[in-house]
Amino acid sequence: MAARLKEIYKDQVFKSLMERFKYKNVMEAPRLEKITINMGLGEAKDNAKLLETAIEELALISGQKPVVTKAKKSISNFKVRQGMPVGAKVTLRGDNMYEFADKFFNIALPRVRDFKGVSRNAFDGRGNYSIGIKEQLIFPEINFDKVDKIKGMNIVFTTTAKTDEEAQALLEFLGMPFEK
Repeated sequence: MAARLKEIYKDQVFKSLMERFKYKNVMEAPRLEKITINMGLGEAKDNAKLLETAIEELALISGQKPVVTKAKKSISNFKVRQGMPVGAKVTLRGDNMYEFADKFFNIALPRVRDFKGVSRNAFDGRGNYSIGIKEQLIFPEINFDKVDKIKGMNIVFTTTAKTDEEAQALLEFLGMPFEK
């Protein structure tokens, strides 16, 4: 069974984008390419257990095993050596990507305290959208009792859109709650 959001894209969003931007070729219509979830953990150099719990939580949230990111360079001021684990990331594609996006738009974001919508200014100029989350507790898979430390994360929606306007329309049609 295909992801619900993927079906919505095929049935409604694709046609709406074709009409709104008057594309001549169906391959011009923007689509979600991947979603990258990154959790940077500066304290992981001192506490290995923190990295393990972050990996477990990221796996629960995304439904996929995260990759441990390592420091590219040594930075003496931060007591970081090259090759030390400093975070975890997951790249979602296909049905996993649509399942996560659906859960993120409809369940997780409304659980954010005083939520009025996400900013329209977080596009990068090439049709990609980045959002920062302050705490992992907004996801329903996370058990409050087992959380030892609140960790934030960056989520990047990579699209095939050529402009920010096209990417915003795509995400809006998919259900991203932008602020008014």
